[in-house]
Amino acid sequence: MAPASPSRLILSRRDLDFLLHDWLRVDELTKRPRYAEHSRDTFDAVLDLAEEIAAEHFAPHNRTSDEHEPRMVDGRVELVPEIGAALRVFTAAGLMAGAFDEELGGMQLPHAVAEAALAWFKAANVATSSYPFLTMANARLLIAHGSREQVDTFVRPMVEGRWFGTMALSEPQAGSSLSDITTRAEPADDGSYRLTGNKMWISGGDHELTENIVHLVLAKIPGGPPGVKGISLFVVPKYLVRDDGSLGERNDVVLAGLNHKMGYRGTTNTLLNFGEGVHTPGGRAGAVGYLVGEPHHGLTYMFHMMNEARIAVGMGATALGYTGYLHALDYARTRTQGRSPAAKDPSAPPVRLVEHADVRRMLLQAKCYAEGGLALGLYCARLVDEEQTAEAGADRARAHLLLEVLTPIAKAWPSQYGPVADDLAIQVHGGYGYTRDYPVEQFYRDNRLNPIHEGTNGIQAIDLLGRKVVMHDGAGLRLLLSTIRATTARAGGTAWAGFAADLEVAVDRLGAVTAALWSPGDPELALANASAYLEAAGHVVVGWLWLEQVLAVEASADPRSNFAEGKRAAARFFARWELPTVHTRFDLLESLDRTVLDTPDHWL
Repeated sequence: MAPASPSRLILSRRDLDFLLHDWLRVDELTKRPRYAEHSRDTFDAVLDLAEEIAAEHFAPHNRTSDEHEPRMVDGRVELVPEIGAALRVFTAAGLMAGAFDEELGGMQLPHAVAEAALAWFKAANVATSSYPFLTMANARLLIAHGSREQVDTFVRPMVEGRWFGTMALSEPQAGSSLSDITTRAEPADDGSYRLTGNKMWISGGDHELTENIVHLVLAKIPGGPPGVKGISLFVVPKYLVRDDGSLGERNDVVLAGLNHKMGYRGTTNTLLNFGEGVHTPGGRAGAVGYLVGEPHHGLTYMFHMMNEARIAVGMGATALGYTGYLHALDYARTRTQGRSPAAKDPSAPPVRLVEHADVRRMLLQAKCYAEGGLALGLYCARLVDEEQTAEAGADRARAHLLLEVLTPIAKAWPSQYGPVADDLAIQVHGGYGYTRDYPVEQFYRDNRLNPIHEGTNGIQAIDLLGRKVVMHDGAGLRLLLSTIRATTARAGGTAWAGFAADLEVAVDRLGAVTAALWSPGDPELALANASAYLEAAGHVVVGWLWLEQVLAVEASADPRSNFAEGKRAAARFFARWELPTVHTRFDLLESLDRTVLDTPDHWL
């Protein structure tokens, strides 16, 4: 068998087409006014363009940017030139503007199609892709919560790709505990603010890739409420912007250092100092910032960007796991080693790795994680389309509530199991897997960051169990469970009735366990084992999406193709190997186990 072409080792276009058209039926969105100018032809053209640019301009320098990390030279960041060249092609093709309004220069693509297109870049080169993806999320926050002037001043250049954007939340002493941030914003006479403080772990925080960088910065206005209720949000550009849109003097935002991480090495990750007096715009110390929305509502606004970023992190973890799986599959189909256990002749030629049962086990496991994660991410993107464009208000509200419940799962489940898919890819490669002769070791290193990005998986677990499944008196959880049960009901009487019945049992237990955890009225006890809850809930959700996929396969135009049979095999694997594991977690949760609560730190 001939080696796969480079783009076929990045993602599966066949799978994307199946998920978008056979399952999610994105063509139906073209009946809505927002997408009326589109058709399947335009959707396919965007996916074709994304595949081509990802393969030709992003993938080739993935290893180069990993081996040659950003350097700080005389207070500036130096990057390998291929990063800037790739991003110029990306923005020139209009891909930055994909889902934005036509009025802002966008294509008004459905979010599901836009996310499918962007997945190519995350799989091809997650580090280079992070610059535009942060920018898109930054721009969408300002569209939702900024003033018209802020949209015209800052969003339009970002949509055009001339400026990039960041989110600046964490501080060295606070980490994820945002209530403890100390960055201050003092009101100035002209209506702006002057910010002083330090921000840590700021991806894309400094570079020379674009004319300007638009930072969205969390800070506290003196005299505001304590904790998170006193946090406000500010636009702080690297260069100030004159009334005519041209760039003015340098703002007092200074690169203090670079963080060097195990993955995503082509993405600058920075420590930024605001208002330390290196630059004094207007002759006064402090970085000039502009308040977004109302004072003391900054964290609410920032969650608009954070929630988008969380789903994007999940998609990135899926994409990295997917490309790792495809590389392992290609290797297993071409590398010969060993013989069948039934072979008696030691002089017989060796067989391909894929002919060994245990290698097929690893590939099936990686496949069910990768393709299950992709289905989860695209389903969430489809919910965004429903939330924004469904005709009935009840349908929009339903999509919003379901998306709220699924967001922590959409971030954390792929971030946990995408790296497992890459770990399996290394294992399939054997001794070559952990060398740099093959790219799977980099995929794993890149992917290992995702369980920490945009709120650790532990934080997502607390968000899911502590907020999302109990909000509105449990309405979100009830909606999720009823949505899954609608699918299991459709599967009754089909070849997948057994899978559906097992999934029904898991759904019932998820509801019962949630109630059991909260019945003692002890939040500390309820949340002590939240990570086990998230893992179990995530597996139930992905099991549901696998059942959805195989039902779509049965109704497809070619239900007996190798592709369709592969979907069935992966669904069977998930049903028999993965779904049963939720009950061990449910048993632990129902027991209200106190092991971690009752273990003092001096025993550790």
